[in-house]
Amino acid sequence: MNVKSVLTSSAVLLVSALGLTACQSGSTSASDATPSQQASAASVASGGKESASAPAASPSGRSTSGGSSSGGSGGSKGSTGSGNSGGTGGSGGSTSGSHATSDSYAFAHPCTAGQVRVTVTRRDSAPTQRVIEVRNTGASSCGLSYFPLVSLDDSHAADGGKAVKPLIPSGLGGAPAFPVYAGHTAYAVLDLDPSGATSGTVDGIDELNVLANGDHMPNADTVNFRLGSGSLVLKPKLGLYGATVAEAVASMRTADTSS
Repeated sequence: MNVKSVLTSSAVLLVSALGLTACQSGSTSASDATPSQQASAASVASGGKESASAPAASPSGRSTSGGSSSGGSGGSKGSTGSGNSGGTGGSGGSTSGSHATSDSYAFAHPCTAGQVRVTVTRRDSAPTQRVIEVRNTGASSCGLSYFPLVSLDDSHAADGGKAVKPLIPSGLGGAPAFPVYAGHTAYAVLDLDPSGATSGTVDGIDELNVLANGDHMPNADTVNFRLGSGSLVLKPKLGLYGATVAEAVASMRTADTSS
């Protein structure tokens, strides 16, 4: 037998056995691999690119990915405007959009005689002043002219030859009408004798005539009120409609032009 061949074969067998043992002791199955090893293997299998992972979940169970949540702003709000329909009111405006408290509805629907009740009272703190109250008795808001049409007259005179008209504030402008909500009252104040003079007054004046909405009501809707004997009338002043008596008084004091 050739000793050299035997030795060579034995050496080859020994090297192969050692190599097989090394491979068996160093192998790890996929189930035994650590997460990092699995990730590394997956990276190699995909050619070195990481696959997109699902968004992580927050404690509440909602996705914490960068996408914005819908509904955060609650949608767009109704415009705000003087009409207050469908949103927050402007000046004197309605927050519910109801016709009962809507400025825009009032601007488009003038007050009629059947929708309002007109009364006149004397101010205890100022005997020469009269408060004209126009109450909206309807179910919807309505619009009045800036001020009532007022004249002072002798109820016994057939031709109205003694009629006196009060001064009103100048520089009018703004909204198309004065809105009066359902169940609310508009006030206008008339001072029969702002100077308080007892001489030079107009004789025989005992009647106050009021047309609540001069822009839209016919003269037939004028309401007449007796002033009573002894009422002194001299250069009377009338203010614009206001939401309160105090507001109407302040407006009356600025009257400076013929009505």
